[in-house]
Amino acid sequence: MTSSQKSKKQELPPTAWAVLGLLSFPGERTGYELKKWADASLHFFYWSPAISQIYAELRRLEELGYAASARSGPEETRAKRRYAITDAGREALAGWAADTAEAGPPVLKHGLLLRIWLGHLAEPERLRAMVGEHLERTRGELAAVREAMEHASGVAEWSFPTLALRWSERQHLAELELAEALLTDLDALARSPRDAGRQAGGDAPTPG
Repeated sequence: MTSSQKSKKQELPPTAWAVLGLLSFPGERTGYELKKWADASLHFFYWSPAISQIYAELRRLEELGYAASARSGPEETRAKRRYAITDAGREALAGWAADTAEAGPPVLKHGLLLRIWLGHLAEPERLRAMVGEHLERTRGELAAVREAMEHASGVAEWSFPTLALRWSERQHLAELELAEALLTDLDALARSPRDAGRQAGGDAPTPG
């Protein structure tokens, strides 16, 4: 690997490593297939990159020598480019995956809670409705996680992705429990008198 390649390796974003990770499993895949697999796996515990991001990272990975591609033959009615990981790519990915310093802490960006935080500007029933919508969406996500787990069950190469999906199942169950508790909290708040300090324009509830 040249010094230029080493420099680029150090600058690779998580999306690039995620795409390379998808390629690390047996078989060759098109960008579209990688997107479908990301939606059915990475989406549940990390995020799913857009198809444009996937193709951009595939080009970057090819430039680095971490991935290789070939166009399909005349046997297919529509030509497709399939990608596979190279030995250099597998070595680089293994090194990145083993580097715990790069994992970083989990990041939570909960859109619903941001709106709850601003609940003094909303109608109580609208807040309850938003939590109800979140519950419904989470139940759908949980069903999708369980479907993915069933699909991966018994496939030796997918043992570790199955562990990640099992964690995601527990996380979604916890999210449902938290949302139900939030509804209870909203009901309790609705029954209590409004905070007089807030109505009078009191200071923000921060220490100091």
